[in-house]
Amino acid sequence: MSGLPTSHLLPTYARVDLAFERGEGAWLTATNGERYLDFTSGVAVNALGHAHPHLVAAISEQVAKLIHVSNLYRIPEAERLAARLCAASGFADLVFFCNSGAEAMECSIKSARKFHAVSGHPERFRIVTFEGAFHGRTLATLAAGGQKKYLEGFGPVVDGFDQVPFGDLAATKRAVGPATAAILIEPVMGEGGVRVVPNEFLRALRALCDQHGLLLVLDEVQSGMGRTGDLFAYQHTGVQPDIMALAKALGGGFPLGACLATAEAGKGMTAGTHGSTFGGNPLAMAAANAVLDVMLADGFLDRVRRLSLVLKQKLAEIKDRYPSVIAEVRGEGLLVGLRTAVPNGELVDALRAEKVITVAAGDNVVRLLPPLIATDADIAEGVRRLDRACARLAEVLHKQGVAG
Repeated sequence: MSGLPTSHLLPTYARVDLAFERGEGAWLTATNGERYLDFTSGVAVNALGHAHPHLVAAISEQVAKLIHVSNLYRIPEAERLAARLCAASGFADLVFFCNSGAEAMECSIKSARKFHAVSGHPERFRIVTFEGAFHGRTLATLAAGGQKKYLEGFGPVVDGFDQVPFGDLAATKRAVGPATAAILIEPVMGEGGVRVVPNEFLRALRALCDQHGLLLVLDEVQSGMGRTGDLFAYQHTGVQPDIMALAKALGGGFPLGACLATAEAGKGMTAGTHGSTFGGNPLAMAAANAVLDVMLADGFLDRVRRLSLVLKQKLAEIKDRYPSVIAEVRGEGLLVGLRTAVPNGELVDALRAEKVITVAAGDNVVRLLPPLIATDADIAEGVRRLDRACARLAEVLHKQGVAG
């Protein structure tokens, strides 16, 4: 009997022994009554924080009316949300709704391939991607990311993806050939270490796509929906994609993904080519429309930009005070990365001891993802607690140095 699991959940997560029972704004309350400052936001999902009144009201009203009907019928709420997203994007004409970022990426990949097939070039199915990227956990999106640690043990890797080094334009050009259909990139690599793609590199990719008849696909699952200070991260780069994947914050916590495309890029996705049982259901649409109500309100994104500037300035000061702990501050908006001089898990643990929850990323980075509705006081409190965590780690390092 001793060998039986203590939980019936498949053990695919290394979960921390901590559970939450309620939240309000940027704060979570654990089952033991202790309060934590949430600088994870469900990994960039809870952009409006917890129990946002407008989101709660919209979901509550909708759940009492209609939750699900199926895409066999028109869903007016989905039509409204699609129109709003297209207008806000400045490039898209069409939207497909699904339930997650991986599904949004799957639709994006299929759309890019299908575009070339219906354009008379079915041989063009390969997609250029970048080392260190993360695009999801399906077999295709894992192949797109190309990270061996996620691919190991799952059999043959899905063909059709060519990884090149991050930021290497020459290597990207060499990877483009007669079978290339698209270039796929995250404007800010979240899981990959909060690495910001330079604007000039994105512009060079756009030019390369235009030159060779390729589609530019942006994965904005983590960087989209206000996280960088614009509704979408590409909007301050001077570049527009042909296809874009969204999820995470789009539903404010309700599972929802979306694939946006121009009419031309989406022309192959006709009736029967793709589907989703739950995608675009009325409840998810009510949540996302409520999120957009808040994010598109006057001053909301201006405030995110102001808060991010304050946070970055405070983090730069902490980096200068504790160079043995923090090596670099990076990111855009409220998608911030601290590249640590110690193992990043040590800083995550030290912050959790200070009742701040954060999340690790690649390249030895700790992500700070406060809700976009965080107050000035919330940001200041988070910085104070980070300062204490860094001071404690620096003291340990100092003692180890003396002992050595």
